[in-house]
Amino acid sequence: MLRGRQHPRQTSHLYLQAGRLCGLATHVALDLGQYTAAATHSRTAWRCAESAGHNGLRAWIRSVQSLIAYWQQDHRQAAELARAGLPYADSGTIAARLLSLEARATAARGDRASALRAVEAAEAARSTAAAVDLPGVFTFPEAKQWTYAGSAFLALGGQRHVNRAIEASSRAITMYESGPQQDQSSGDLLAACLDLANAHLVHGDLDGVQEKLSVVLDAAPDRRTASISSRLRTLSTRLAEPAYAGSPIVLSLRENVREACSRPALTNPPELPK
Repeated sequence: MLRGRQHPRQTSHLYLQAGRLCGLATHVALDLGQYTAAATHSRTAWRCAESAGHNGLRAWIRSVQSLIAYWQQDHRQAAELARAGLPYADSGTIAARLLSLEARATAARGDRASALRAVEAAEAARSTAAAVDLPGVFTFPEAKQWTYAGSAFLALGGQRHVNRAIEASSRAITMYESGPQQDQSSGDLLAACLDLANAHLVHGDLDGVQEKLSVVLDAAPDRRTASISSRLRTLSTRLAEPAYAGSPIVLSLRENVREACSRPALTNPPELPK
C-alpha cells in the first residue's frame, strides 16, 4: 500500500501500522532468543516510527531494543536505550516501562543509586499514566512493573534489597494471578516466580525455592521464552555452588531443572552475546 498513492495522512498511518507490525516481529524474535533478527526488525520499526512521526512508537521501540541489549548481557547499552526512549514518552505507561528497564539494567551493573532512583521514578510515572495504550505487548501492566522491580532489587543484593525483591515479586505474582485476562503474561509470571525462588535461595529457604520453582517446572514448555530458559540455567548454576553440596533438596532441584532445560521449549537456544 505504501508503494501506491494515498493522502499524506494515510501514508503516516500506514507507516505507524507497519512499525507496530515490525515491533511485534521484534518481540517474537526476542522471545525466541534470536537477538540478531530482533535487532533487525527493531531498526525497521524505528524507521517506520520516524516516517510516521509517532513518539509513542519511538519510545516503545527503544524499550524493546533495551530488552534485546539486556538479554545479550549488555547492561550499559540496555540502560542507555531505556533513557533514550524517555524524551518520546508523552503518554500512556511507556515512561514507567522505560524507567523500570533502566532500573533493572543499572542494578545488573551494580549501580545502586541509579537503580533505586529509577524504581522510584517508575512508580511516580505509573501514578500519572493515562490509559491510552494499545493492548498486549504495547502496554505495561502494573504487575509487570513489580516483576522488573523485583529483578532490580534482587540484582542489587544484600538482605534489605533481597527482602524488597521478595515483596515486589510476590506482589507481581498476586496481581498476575488475580488481574484481568488481557493483562496476564505467563512469561512474566514465571519470571517473577524464578526471581522469588532466587531470593529464597539467598535466605537459605529451600522449601520456598522448591515451591516457586515448581510453578515454572510444571508450566507447559511452550510457555518458556528464551529469557525464562536463561533464568533457569542461571538458577541451576547457583544450585551447583559448593554451599549447597550434599543437600538432598538441592540435588533434587538441580535434577528437575536439568530435565526441564533438556525438554523442547518455545525457544531455540538463544544466541550468545557477541
